[in-house]
Amino acid sequence: VMALQRTHSLLLFLLLTLIGLQLVQPSYGQDRMYQRFLRQHVDPQETGGNDNYCNLMMQRRKMTLHRCKSFNTFIHEDIWSIRSICNTENIQCKNGKMNCHEGVVKVTDCKETGSSRTSNCRYRAKASTRRVVVACEGDPEVPVHFDR
Repeated sequence: VMALQRTHSLLLFLLLTLIGLQLVQPSYGQDRMYQRFLRQHVDPQETGGNDNYCNLMMQRRKMTLHRCKSFNTFIHEDIWSIRSICNTENIQCKNGKMNCHEGVVKVTDCKETGSSRTSNCRYRAKASTRRVVVACEGDPEVPVHFDR
C-alpha cells in the first residue's frame, strides 16, 4: 500500500511539473526569437575575452555565414540570471518600443576588425562587466532581442 501511495505521489508530482512547464512556454514566434537570442548572445560556460574566442564563437554560432556580422555581444551568465533582467522596470528601446529592460552582466563584445573576408571573419574582443539592455516579450517575459 505504501509503495502504491509513493508511486501515485510521484506520478502526481510529474504531471504537475509537466503542466507547470507548459504554462511557462513562450509562444511559437517568441520561442523562435528567444532561441535566436540564446544562440547569438548567451555563453554561460565561458568568460570569453580574447580575439580567438570571438573568431571561434561568431563562426560557431553562425554569424559569419553570408557576411561578417559587424558587432555582437556574448553574455556570460546563466539563462535564469539573464531572464531575470526581464523583471526589471521597462525602459525605452532604440526602436521606441517600451519593452526593454536593463541589467549588469559579464560580457564579451566582439567587433569586426575591418580586415575580414566573408569566408574568414576576424574580430577584436573586449571583456567587461557592463550594463546591457534587452527587449523582452511573452508571459512570462523572456529576452528576444539584444538592444544595446
